[in-house]
Amino acid sequence: MIEDQNDDLTNEQDEPKETITRVTGMYKDWFLDYASYVILERAVPAIEDGFKPVQRRIMHSMKDLDDGRYNKVANIVGHTMQYHPHGDASIADAMVQIGQKDLLIDTQGNWGNILTGDRAAASRYIEARISKFGLDVVYNPKITEWQASYDGRRKEPVNLPVMFPLLLAQGGEGIAVGLSTKILPHNFIELIDASIKHLQGKRFTILPDFPTAGVADFSNYNDGLRGGKVRVRAKISQLNKNTLTITEIPFGTTTSSLIDSILKANDKGKIKVKKIEDNTAAEVEILVHLPSGLSPDKTIDALYAFTSCESSISPLGCVIEDNKPLFIGVTEMLRRSTDNTVQLLKQELEIKLGEFEEQWHFASLERIFIENRIYRDIEEEETWEGVISAIDKGLKPHIKHLKRAVTEDDIVRLTEIRIKRISKFDIDKAQQKIDALEDQIAQVKHHLANLIDYAIAYFTRLKKDYGEGRERKTEIRTFDDVDATKVVIRNTKLYVNRAEGFIGTSLRRDEYVCDCSDIDDIIVFTKQGKMMVTKVDSKTFIGKDIIHVAVFKKKDKRTIYNMIYRDGAKGPSYIKRFAVTSMTRDRDYDLTNGNKGSNVLYFSANPNGEAEVVTILLRQAGSIKKLKWDIDFADILIKGRVSKGNLVTKYTIKRVELKEKGVSTLKPRKIWFDDTVQRLNVDGRGELVGEFRGEDKLLIVNQSGIIKTVTPEVTMHFDDDMIVMEKWVPKKPISAIYFNGEKELYYVKRFLIENEGREESFISEHQNSQLEIVTTDWKPMVEVVFAKERGKDRKDNLEINLEEFISVKGITALGNQLTKDKVNQINLLEPLPYEAPEEVHADDLDVVDEEDLSSKTNDNQSEGTSGSDENKSEPDVDDEGQITMF
Repeated sequence: MIEDQNDDLTNEQDEPKETITRVTGMYKDWFLDYASYVILERAVPAIEDGFKPVQRRIMHSMKDLDDGRYNKVANIVGHTMQYHPHGDASIADAMVQIGQKDLLIDTQGNWGNILTGDRAAASRYIEARISKFGLDVVYNPKITEWQASYDGRRKEPVNLPVMFPLLLAQGGEGIAVGLSTKILPHNFIELIDASIKHLQGKRFTILPDFPTAGVADFSNYNDGLRGGKVRVRAKISQLNKNTLTITEIPFGTTTSSLIDSILKANDKGKIKVKKIEDNTAAEVEILVHLPSGLSPDKTIDALYAFTSCESSISPLGCVIEDNKPLFIGVTEMLRRSTDNTVQLLKQELEIKLGEFEEQWHFASLERIFIENRIYRDIEEEETWEGVISAIDKGLKPHIKHLKRAVTEDDIVRLTEIRIKRISKFDIDKAQQKIDALEDQIAQVKHHLANLIDYAIAYFTRLKKDYGEGRERKTEIRTFDDVDATKVVIRNTKLYVNRAEGFIGTSLRRDEYVCDCSDIDDIIVFTKQGKMMVTKVDSKTFIGKDIIHVAVFKKKDKRTIYNMIYRDGAKGPSYIKRFAVTSMTRDRDYDLTNGNKGSNVLYFSANPNGEAEVVTILLRQAGSIKKLKWDIDFADILIKGRVSKGNLVTKYTIKRVELKEKGVSTLKPRKIWFDDTVQRLNVDGRGELVGEFRGEDKLLIVNQSGIIKTVTPEVTMHFDDDMIVMEKWVPKKPISAIYFNGEKELYYVKRFLIENEGREESFISEHQNSQLEIVTTDWKPMVEVVFAKERGKDRKDNLEINLEEFISVKGITALGNQLTKDKVNQINLLEPLPYEAPEEVHADDLDVVDEEDLSSKTNDNQSEGTSGSDENKSEPDVDDEGQITMF
């Protein structure tokens, strides 16, 4: 034992000990120095002028070289290398980025295309000069603070005196060590308006505006701070029923990357595309050709859901102030920029005032010197000191009105006046010059005394001089979220093996159920009264004797399941109706009372809440008198899936037969239109359009004279020129007044929709034809205001009852001429009173509101059923239909 212990001690002493070496000297600070350098000198713009160092040096170099003509970019890049200690490639790339923003640099040649992503030509082939706007707002060497360049040979500006919120106008992006910045570009005109509001003490809001245009949702912009988010979408419209056109793209994408994302989604089966054409040049034009039979509205939503047609941008406002990073919102950036502009304007005015006062001082001295012939007093002086003294002595009686003392430098300047100038001196012109300088001095002092008004006038001038053509490009809109499961293309087939209890996409030898997508959920019911929702997979075991399989729709309140089951092996039978709106995926749910041997006798899934009539047939046993009777599911209250149900009979049921298919027991679906997001919904957002049954249509009229009826769906998109959207009443005439461009006269027509579901034009196709008024009133009234013709009295306004003016004709009819006189205006008046015929539907009686499925009381019980019903509580994912009988 003793030897072993000694051996252990020896081994422990032989093992090398761990040592810690502390890093000192240069190594200790190197990383921090590098990180600071990248943050301050490369990646993050300064708040004072909005420039990164490389951008500031490029602009300074362009000013050095500026002679009004274009310079080769390669020449500018070479000149910038005197100030910027990095390679020419990085300088050229930075310069191209500034040039593409079309604000500070006037470009010539191929500078690339931000829409297509095409790169600029080599710097030796393209040229640039400072734009008029850049010369106006960026430079003023008199108020610029200077510092030595990196090699000490030249001087460069610490910050350029930019008198405009340039950082917000151009935007900025950079990744440094440990932090990054992403400031989105904003609209030129809106920035000026916001600066003026700030100077006036008013509140303002600024939102980004992207050069690629598009549509953006800024509801979570968060003032450009960390945590904010901007959703940007391409502008997609329907060219025809088989073609979509993309005319604007999201910021941060190009037409090439956008098309690649569409092709990738097509390859994955998320969307179906026949062909894509890219006709982009100065404007974006991408044509997406769809296979026939595919819904354009759903495809538009699918493009937003599965491609780069919608992207999310996370802004992060970070700038450099006093050599430190500062996280700041765009509102505060604008305030600071505007206040900085005011201070720069003040400095500029103070310098001007000093210059004008110096000019006035010397002009006054010059006049005194020449008018009083003081120059003659120096003729007899032999020394320089004597000359200076003689002039000083001669000036003293005349300088009491001057604003400062006369210095020796002033006297020296007087001695430099040429004899020719003295001989041609005009006292009146000299006085006019002094008066003009006094006016300029007074004006500058007025501006300094009213500095805010002067700054407002400055911004107003910038807007007038440079704001033309800089209107907002990006449309501001609130988006509705796209439900991917509702718009994804059903790209695979679902199969079921009912006996063995398997479902999946790989069971091709078994029974086909429906088309589905790989992101769908599937709802399954078995004969034992079990239910499960599971994700689509190649093969999934559910349980033997499957009776119903369908794609599950989340939060579906309109699909109602009708079921009759036996409770236990020999127990009583119950009937129940229920909806499935939410549940936990891959969990077994028991729809029976839970007793062993329970069995489903009848089951149906009804997409619109249909309630059929079934016949109950009992087995002959004992003294049972009534072996057959009917049950109407419409008499059964719709409850939750965990309810026990109503008693059908305590005897053994032989079979259940379908006697009569049912009608919907749900009330018509209420549909609203949310103008904010330009979408239909069933959630009560916006204005109520109407109550719709399965056969009801929506009437849509556009300003271009296009009319159509469509089945209302929440995935629908609407054109910007839509002027009428309402529930379509087939027997209700549409009245229209339009200007016929070919005949140059106004026509009236009344018509009914003849081709349901077809898009048709009801005005002439001449390019000058224009829809004036369209109405769906039963008895519309209009007022015609006539124009005053030369040499004639103006005709009195004319009121017309359109129902009496013209009878209902075909949609293609020309119509009746409204008047031959020159019309100034046509106004729609209040219609005449009319009681519309009431629509009668077979399913109007005893219907259940889908919003309150469990509120109705069950007054009538079918023969053989009792009012007993029990509810079980059960935790909660989250819908389709066909009838199954046993």
